[in-house]
Amino acid sequence: MPRAAVIGLGKSGIAAARLLQREGWEVELSDSNTSETLLKQQQELATENITVKLGNTLEFNDADLPQLIVVSPGVPWDIPVLVKARELGIETIGEMELAWQYLQSLPWVGITGTNGKTTTTALIAAIFQAAGLDAPACGNIGYAACEVALAEKLPDWVIGEISSYQIESSVTLSPRIGVWTTFTPDHLSRHKTLDNYYNIKAKLLQKSQLQVFNGNDAYLGKVGLSDWPDAYWTSVKGKDYLIGDKGFYIEDGWVIEKLSATSTPEPIVEVSALRMVGEHNQQNLLMAVAAARLAEINRDAISRAIREFPGVAHRLEHICTWEGIDFINDSKATNYDAAEVGLASVKSPAILIAGGEAKAGDDTGWLAKIQAQAAAVLLIGNAAPAFAQRLQEVGYSNYEIVETMEKAIPKSAELAKKYQASVVLLSPACASFDQYSNFEVRGDHFRQLCLDWVGN
Repeated sequence: MPRAAVIGLGKSGIAAARLLQREGWEVELSDSNTSETLLKQQQELATENITVKLGNTLEFNDADLPQLIVVSPGVPWDIPVLVKARELGIETIGEMELAWQYLQSLPWVGITGTNGKTTTTALIAAIFQAAGLDAPACGNIGYAACEVALAEKLPDWVIGEISSYQIESSVTLSPRIGVWTTFTPDHLSRHKTLDNYYNIKAKLLQKSQLQVFNGNDAYLGKVGLSDWPDAYWTSVKGKDYLIGDKGFYIEDGWVIEKLSATSTPEPIVEVSALRMVGEHNQQNLLMAVAAARLAEINRDAISRAIREFPGVAHRLEHICTWEGIDFINDSKATNYDAAEVGLASVKSPAILIAGGEAKAGDDTGWLAKIQAQAAAVLLIGNAAPAFAQRLQEVGYSNYEIVETMEKAIPKSAELAKKYQASVVLLSPACASFDQYSNFEVRGDHFRQLCLDWVGN
C-alpha cells in the first residue's frame, strides 16, 4: 500500500487525508500543535484508520519514506522538511493540487488576488447556483477543495478561491476561467519579494484557458496587455478606460459586456442590483459577471443572484445599529490596503478599531484615510504600540490603546456618541494570530460583543 504524509490538521488536511485513504493510500497526518480540539479529531480519525501525530513535525526515516506529501494551505512551502522531501524526490503537493487531480475532468473558476477574492468568489458561486448549476465555493472559502472531491456526486463546476500559498503548491491546476482581483504587497514575509509574489499569482492565470483581470487595479493595469494580451479586462470607469478591446465595464449604471473587438456592447445587469457598498464591490461585481458570461450563464440568473446576494461575513458586514450608530465587521481586512478600502466604504466620521499582528506593507494610504475619515481610533493587539507611534508621526493624536476587543466595544460606542460618528468599524489592517486563531473568530467575537452591548 503506498504511503502518504499530510501536514496540518485543519479542515484541508483532514479532507486530504480522507481522500487519500479512500483512494487506497496509507495515511499519516501530522500537526506541530496540540490542543483538546486536535486530540478529539485525532481520536475520530483513528476510527477511520488515519494515524494522527500531534506536537510532531514530519521526520524522514530513510528506510521508509512516504511516496507523497500533501501540505495544508497554511504551511510554508520552504520549511526545511519540505525542501528535504523535494531533494529526496518525494512528490510534494498542496491540498488544492490533490483535489485537482481528482476533479480535473470538471471546469473550474479559479479566483486569486490580494484583496476582493472572497466577495468575488462568493458572488460567482451564487450566480452559478442561481443558474441551476451545482457549483460549490471551495479553497479559502466554504469547503476545502478535497471535500468537494469526496462528495458522492461530483458538481458541475468548481469555484475555487485560491491563495498564493495554494498556487505555489499546485503543479498542474488549470482552471477553465481564471480571475485576478487585485495585486498589492501582502504575505511578503513568506514570498520575500513583490516579483516573487506576482509570479506565483501569475502562474494560475497562465494556466487558465480564459482570463479576467481587474483593469482598475494600479499594478495589474500597468502590466496590462504586454503580459496578458488575450485577457478580458474590467473597468468601473466606463468603456474609455477599458484595457484592450474586450471586457466588461460600467456605463450609465449598467454592467456592459463586450466580448470581442467587433461585437456590439450589451447591457447585462444594473449595478444598483448589488446591495454592497463601495467602488471595490463594483469591481468585484464586474469580475463575477465576466466569469458567469464566459461560462455562458444567462442574464436572468445573473440578475437574480446579484439582487439576492447578502454580502460576505467579516467583509464590511453590518452587525447591528445602536442609537443610530452602525457597527460594521470588516475583520477580513488583514492588511493596510483592505483596511483602507474598508474606511473608504463607510460613512464618515467613523470610530475605527484596528490592530492585531502587524504585517509588512505600505501604510501611508491607510494613515491618510484615517486622518480624513476617522474621528477616533481604538488600538488592540500586539500592533497597538507601533500603530500608535505611526499615528503620532503623521500628526493624528485621537487614538487610544485599549488592548482587547472587550474594552474596544463600549469605548467605541461612547466615542461615537461624543463625536456624532454614525459608524463603528472593526477593520484591523492586521492578521489575528496574536489574540485569535483566525480572522473569522475575531469577527465572530466582535459580532457577539456588539450584540451583547446592544442587548443590555
